[in-house]
Amino acid sequence: MHPRIENYALIGDEQTAALVGTDGSVDWLCLPRFDSGACFARLLGDEDNGHWRIAPKGVEGPCTRRAYRPDTLVLDTEWETAEGAIRVTDLMPQRDRAPDVVRIVEGLRGRVTVRSTLRLRFDYGWIIPWMRRSDGHRVAIGGPDAVWFRSEPPVPTWGEDFGTHSQFTVSEGESVAFVLTWHPSHESRPPLVDPWEALRVSVDDWRAWAARCRYDGPHRDAVVRSLITLKALTYVPTGGIVAALTTSLPEELGGVRNWDYRYCWLRDSTLTLGALLAAGYEDEAEAWRNWLLRAVAGDPADLQIMYGLAGERRLPECELPWLSGYADSKPVRIGNGAVDQLQLDVYGEVMDSLSLARTAGMSPRPHMWSLQCALMQWLCENWRQPDEGLWEVRGGRRQFVHSKVMVWVAADRAVRALEEYPDLRGDLAGWRAMRDEIHREVCEQGYDPVRNTFTQYYGSRDLDASLLLIPRVGFLPPDDPRVVGTVDAVREELGHGGLLRRYSTDGAAVDGLPGDEGTFLACSFWLADALHMTGRTKEARELFEHLVGLANDVGLLAEEYDPTTGRHLGNFPQAFSHIGLVNTALALFGDERAG
Repeated sequence: MHPRIENYALIGDEQTAALVGTDGSVDWLCLPRFDSGACFARLLGDEDNGHWRIAPKGVEGPCTRRAYRPDTLVLDTEWETAEGAIRVTDLMPQRDRAPDVVRIVEGLRGRVTVRSTLRLRFDYGWIIPWMRRSDGHRVAIGGPDAVWFRSEPPVPTWGEDFGTHSQFTVSEGESVAFVLTWHPSHESRPPLVDPWEALRVSVDDWRAWAARCRYDGPHRDAVVRSLITLKALTYVPTGGIVAALTTSLPEELGGVRNWDYRYCWLRDSTLTLGALLAAGYEDEAEAWRNWLLRAVAGDPADLQIMYGLAGERRLPECELPWLSGYADSKPVRIGNGAVDQLQLDVYGEVMDSLSLARTAGMSPRPHMWSLQCALMQWLCENWRQPDEGLWEVRGGRRQFVHSKVMVWVAADRAVRALEEYPDLRGDLAGWRAMRDEIHREVCEQGYDPVRNTFTQYYGSRDLDASLLLIPRVGFLPPDDPRVVGTVDAVREELGHGGLLRRYSTDGAAVDGLPGDEGTFLACSFWLADALHMTGRTKEARELFEHLVGLANDVGLLAEEYDPTTGRHLGNFPQAFSHIGLVNTALALFGDERAG
């Protein structure tokens, strides 16, 4: 039985991250980057696919309690036993050279026997490394990967069942620190990290970063936790932010809707920039803007919906048949075939992001406007094409309303730039005409006057949660009757358990996939925003309170949620969900002080 997705907590060093379960087991860790092969892949298989558990001897179940140290990414997990109590503190210090996982076991009461079981499996649980001893360390080598494992003070270790085991006792006031360090196998061992100094520095650094948050309204702890999570999902060498830590956590238990989210999506850019800027994190916002400019540089016809951490373009999708999948949800995929899709909305997201960056006064980049002009030239010639849409459907291209609205956004932001910045040059008359034509077409072909709602695509009766963004991007004002009707229709037809689905999966699903999925948390935050914009702030705040309450015990949100079973679904933790939380909190309470 796999632990529930919400049973996991996140630790990371802003280049990769790990998931730690309530049972004290690290079940997911890719080294040295978010998108590298996992050395712990129990999350998508079983114990033989790699994990590292530290817990009191004989205790197989969950801990007694756990929590992050306030305003940090340092996790404390505690067990109360008949013999006494211990605390395991988990962290990944920001790396100087090599990634480290630090786990400190501390005696709190009595005298407790503790077991550590380490099973390293490189390449997503496929490769069993060769283990040897060297200078008091255990060293694991398999192909390009090497891991050094040590404890301070040293405790005895032995090999058994292709794992490394330790057993020791701690009394009140005593502590033992374990450190796992990765490096390329052809290089020498990196310098050793002091685990206690790493803990002190990590706590201080995270708290100093969290203190920069400008938001001081209700649920500030949830907002700060979401911002810390976004920071933890940032690949700091480039500024790129991955959509989630994981791959192939299912949108339906036992189903096939399992995707790799360890990449950077362009459509997250505007919402991410807005959240970071409004919360006071200008440096992170500028790093994300700069990543965006580097990633999209080139022929506008080659613009992709997602890129690798450094802007890599080839992200081929394949399956890993040796992994059984989370809760037998197959296939397990790495890479993402949607990278080759045409999704016109990303042009709007890029133009909107760069408009926001310019308005916010970010340092200008000499090629930014010329890049925007090239994007607009391509759009002028190609915006009428059908596409796969923002949900990356695999059931064929359509004239998706959201895609067309975002193409309108691209034209609108280009026109505004020329109107507001006289030093810029461009086809003002042509872009205005394009903007007006798109607006007329969407209102004529993407709107159902009988039901008073916009639809998922031209000629369809289906709805889509992305329609809630129409007032947010300025396509129509919030008090337009068509906007109010769309909000009501989407809530009525896509609502489930007080939350919102992305679209209907009944019958011949537009995405071309079998099965179902849960409610989509980012869309549920969009509903709260839309209710607020259309004058129903009380309902919006009630929905927001409900959504905040769905976070797990350490404040993390997955991609989706099943109101029937009360379980998180999809990849975890999900940046889009946490961006939604931050933006909705700022919209609802940004001008208030906590009372």
